[in-house]
Amino acid sequence: MAVYEYKGLDGAGRVTKGIIDADTPRLARTKLRRSGIFPTEITTDRHTKKSVAAGVSIGELFARIKIQDISVMTRQMATLVGAGLPIVEALTALIDQTENARLKKVITQVRESVNEGSSLADAMSRFPKAFSELYVNMINAGESSGALDIVLRRLADFMENQVILRNKVISTLTYPIILVLVGIGILSFLLISVIPKVVSIFDDLEQALPIPTLVLISVTDFLRDYWWALLIVIGGSILALRQYFATENGHRNYDRMILRIPITGKLLRIIATTRFSRTLAILLNSGIPLLQSMDIARSVVNNTVISGAVESAKEGIREGESIAEPLRSSNVFPSMVTHMIAVGEKTGELEQMLFKVSEAYENEVETTISRMTSLLGPVVILFVAGVVLFIVLAILLPMFEMNQIIR
Repeated sequence: MAVYEYKGLDGAGRVTKGIIDADTPRLARTKLRRSGIFPTEITTDRHTKKSVAAGVSIGELFARIKIQDISVMTRQMATLVGAGLPIVEALTALIDQTENARLKKVITQVRESVNEGSSLADAMSRFPKAFSELYVNMINAGESSGALDIVLRRLADFMENQVILRNKVISTLTYPIILVLVGIGILSFLLISVIPKVVSIFDDLEQALPIPTLVLISVTDFLRDYWWALLIVIGGSILALRQYFATENGHRNYDRMILRIPITGKLLRIIATTRFSRTLAILLNSGIPLLQSMDIARSVVNNTVISGAVESAKEGIREGESIAEPLRSSNVFPSMVTHMIAVGEKTGELEQMLFKVSEAYENEVETTISRMTSLLGPVVILFVAGVVLFIVLAILLPMFEMNQIIR
């Protein structure tokens, strides 16, 4: 379907405008008249005009739907639905408020599907890139229970927490990454541009050069003459690893390997635990059955080893076991998590325990990242300083020997 911008008059004679999807402008006019709007102007949506070369919309090339966009939309929709607006009117208001071109198009198509009799969950399920399985299932639970506004608020809280957690990780790691890149840039400049000019004065010397100087000359000569081969080797290795990790076996081995890395492995395990526990808590609190909730929560951990443990736990639950026992036997989740889940099962407060687990581990994520950052900065500085010290010694040692010979 094409998307059209329209201007028209509503039943009260007020000017209104918006976007609508239809196969042709004529069908768009018919749809508008059925909804009580008399169109005065219909044009192709400026965000969906096709580019000559690729044949894709310009809006789709540059307007990616981010989790922040969905989070803001969900919060706004919770407010509108909580105020008593019908779903179609709430979606119409969202279309006017949304700035992201691609998301605006998605909401428009969702509204049209709801207008034609689909449920909100079914309409959203047609856009998996915008609305995840977790999102759709919770919307379905909200519609079924008549508490859509409450579910939307929970979803908004969940997504906002995910955005905050991700922003904390990114902001905390920004400084060390910049430090690493600057260090690599400085060393590359020294080894490729500066050092060859300095060590060239030793070429005519007949005396034996110290080992550090010989190593430095060999490294600079290699980088100057074979930098292209080094780039080819690095690029080829990256491509080969990406192809291997794209396979099922390679992906599993990669996920297992990163979990075994001393510091980052622990961090990734904690982040996965946080996602799993909060997602499962929200799903169960929204009235979604346990097995279905486990299946959805399994998909958000982004690690095949951990998701395999959740799948095994789900099979154990189907056979009559508790949740905590198979999770404990997997040796993937921290012991505190399985202990709190066991307590929650016994006391009938599983959702509250899962919320407490996610909050506790979110705080631990922030603490762990801060600790990593405080260590990584000095490590990078010491490494760069060590390389610079080696270069200085490699240059000064022959000069000292020449000075001794002159004397």
